[in-house]
Amino acid sequence: MAALEEEFTLSSVVLSAGPEGLLGVEQSDKTDQFLVTDSGRTVILYKVSDQKPLGSWSVKQGQVITCPAVCNFQTREYIVVHDNKVLRIWNNEDVNLDKVFKATLSAEVYRILSVQGTEPLVLFKEGAVRGLEALLADPQQKIETVISDEEVIKWTKFFIVFRHPVLIFITEKHGNYFAYVQMFNSRILTKYTLLLGQDENSVIESFTASVDRKFISLMSLSSDGCIYETLIPIRPTDPEKNQTLVRSLLLKAVVSGNTRNGVALTALDQDHIAVLGSPQAASKECLSVWNIKFQTLQTSKELPQGTSGQLWYYGENLFMLHGKSLTVIPYKCEVSSLAGALGKLKYGQDPGTHVMPRFVNWETPQGCGLGFQNSEQSRRILRRRKIEVSLQPEVPPSKQLLSTIMEDSEKHIEVEVRKFLALKQTPDFHTVIGDTVTGLLERCKAEPSFYPRNCLVQLIQTHVLSYSLCPDLMEIALIKKDVQLLQLCLQQFPDIPESVTCACLKIFLSIGDDSLQETDVSMESVFDYSNSVHDEKMEEQTEILQNGFNPEEDKCSNCDQELNKKPQDETKESTSCPVVPKRAALLNAILHSAYSETFLLPHLKDIPAQHITLFLKYLYFLYLKCSENATMTLPGIHPPTLNQIMDWICLLLDANFTVVVMMPEAKRLLINLYKLVKSQISVYSELNKIEVSFRELQKLNQEKNNRGLYSIEVLELF
Repeated sequence: MAALEEEFTLSSVVLSAGPEGLLGVEQSDKTDQFLVTDSGRTVILYKVSDQKPLGSWSVKQGQVITCPAVCNFQTREYIVVHDNKVLRIWNNEDVNLDKVFKATLSAEVYRILSVQGTEPLVLFKEGAVRGLEALLADPQQKIETVISDEEVIKWTKFFIVFRHPVLIFITEKHGNYFAYVQMFNSRILTKYTLLLGQDENSVIESFTASVDRKFISLMSLSSDGCIYETLIPIRPTDPEKNQTLVRSLLLKAVVSGNTRNGVALTALDQDHIAVLGSPQAASKECLSVWNIKFQTLQTSKELPQGTSGQLWYYGENLFMLHGKSLTVIPYKCEVSSLAGALGKLKYGQDPGTHVMPRFVNWETPQGCGLGFQNSEQSRRILRRRKIEVSLQPEVPPSKQLLSTIMEDSEKHIEVEVRKFLALKQTPDFHTVIGDTVTGLLERCKAEPSFYPRNCLVQLIQTHVLSYSLCPDLMEIALIKKDVQLLQLCLQQFPDIPESVTCACLKIFLSIGDDSLQETDVSMESVFDYSNSVHDEKMEEQTEILQNGFNPEEDKCSNCDQELNKKPQDETKESTSCPVVPKRAALLNAILHSAYSETFLLPHLKDIPAQHITLFLKYLYFLYLKCSENATMTLPGIHPPTLNQIMDWICLLLDANFTVVVMMPEAKRLLINLYKLVKSQISVYSELNKIEVSFRELQKLNQEKNNRGLYSIEVLELF
């Protein structure tokens, strides 16, 4: 369980913080000392335990510090950049920054990054990275451009993994976000595109990350107030390829989406995160600690004077601007357990207990991150556990996944599935995916409340499943009326029986519009409905025949009398889309599905007549849209084809004509379809008349070889 202790002001001196707050707070070479860089000209070294400054350094008037000062842990010197390109290095004995070491670089610096155990790195605004020593050897060396034009770096983090440095930085361009991971042991730079998922219009306000042996867990706080997680593999499967990563929802509505002063997010350890922001639109700003493993709020502290939306953490302390002063809030964090997350631990906390380290340190035995007290007994227990773990054979990830799905929560299963899919594919990948889906479906049948739809969606998107491999998948989706999953199955599975296709069609036609608004379906096959939504007229049909068909064509006397009597609403009916866009996307999935006419027709007869009429109206609407251009195609990424539209019109009429013809509301539709067919017959008749002429032209074309190099021909067609 996490706890925030009483806050204290680090200094009574009001810092020179601009509109965006401080530039940064960084760890010094001693655990109790920190470098604070304001947004103007000053760097101050503070000792937290004494709550007083140990030193202060400023650049000259007219110069501006542009990235936070850091400590070079190898030389115990400090580094800062002012005016974007000028690098300064000094130590505690120096007084005047104007007299310390200076290097003018050839490109603008975004951030200097420094951690224990390696030399500092310099990240340039164009995405290039240099080690400090290599840069100082030739400050004017040419710096390459890594990121594209208009791409801006938003956040960066530096890790040590397996004793090797790993750098990640996030960029943004036109609302799209990208992650770059630099492995310095192999000099590999991998680029990932971050897909925002359902809420593609949201803006990411803050990032944080933690790392384990296989993944970087990138967490982001979006403008909708939710926290999302993206797992980035440390060892990419294809470093040369721009890969895509999808984020998943981690915590919902932790802050208000209308926060005015900005929000901040930082990871405290593997299971806890700290969030800075207003929990409700009208409430004051708060600092809250959440357990992401059990999704519970552990503690919170109100900040009545407001903050700059910035948050830093080191060791046992959280740093933030409260009002205009730098404030420190100590925190303690115990081993994550369900009882602790729910606040039901029965034992008291010993005041002398040490705080759990932020992250697991895989390199040193004392940094195991288990949160034991610093005692000989704890060390003996730790050594014993390490021996036990080392003697146990490593369980393959596939077996770990199969054991997880049988007993863990939906959220934990989703995380494990994403981790497994991010690994490099093994020869048994297809088998593991099939076994995983089978295990999930068996548990769904045994536990009606268990329905891991997000996991099922991820597994379907691997493109290795089929209906015959997991027939229960669509059966359960039909019971749950999960139209998103059904649409995905129709798009991915090539062997769906006609009975299941018709069952999907029934649900797509019967589900209410209100229910559809809450679902997230793929809209790739649907063109822009902005000019053809409910009660909006489409563009008026002209008098020119388009592909031989005009919906207002006047050639049938009986139909003429009927159409001349039609009211204004019925005129709109044939020229406006009869279904909402999301229902149209679902029906398009039906149109794309494979079928056998012999097996499909009996099942179409079981669909209610009013639903058949609605489907026919939609198909007729699609035909009208096809007739608007010479290519007879619909706009969109993957729209239905004209052949699919006409085939389904024929199928529905063959199966249900005797029922539909008796419905008064279908009369206008049937007359329109009759005129459609009649106009097509007229077109084909005219084409047959000129077929003989085309044959003669073909004969003439074949005789060209007998002519000279030049000739004049006159062809008369009668």
